[in-house]
Amino acid sequence: QVQLVESGGGLVQPGGSLRLSCAASGSIFSAYVMGWYRQAPEKQRELVALITSDGNINYVDSVKGRFTISGDYANKMVYLQMNSLKAEDTAVYYCNMDLKAFRYGIRRIYWGLGTQVTVSS
Repeated sequence: QVQLVESGGGLVQPGGSLRLSCAASGSIFSAYVMGWYRQAPEKQRELVALITSDGNINYVDSVKGRFTISGDYANKMVYLQMNSLKAEDTAVYYCNMDLKAFRYGIRRIYWGLGTQVTVSS
């Protein structure tokens, strides 16, 4: 069974930095897309950043220039370096991976349980 576990969230002051990590475990044949989403209170979950297995990267406009996503496809890990954090970045951050568990299986989307990021003075 595939599981995604996030770490690195916490409380940080405006202008500070955090680095989120996500590790996938279990039976995994191949990963295709890895990314981060976030959900603030009373808001819909939104895509923050994603990285494909061939290196394409996308960011939501609000984090461009401040956040950097990186991925280790060999070890099924994805990271999100967050700099110049703002109060509006406060949310639960979820790891997301598009994986195939078995060679002849189907691709599925997997989610972590989330890690809280709070930006406050």
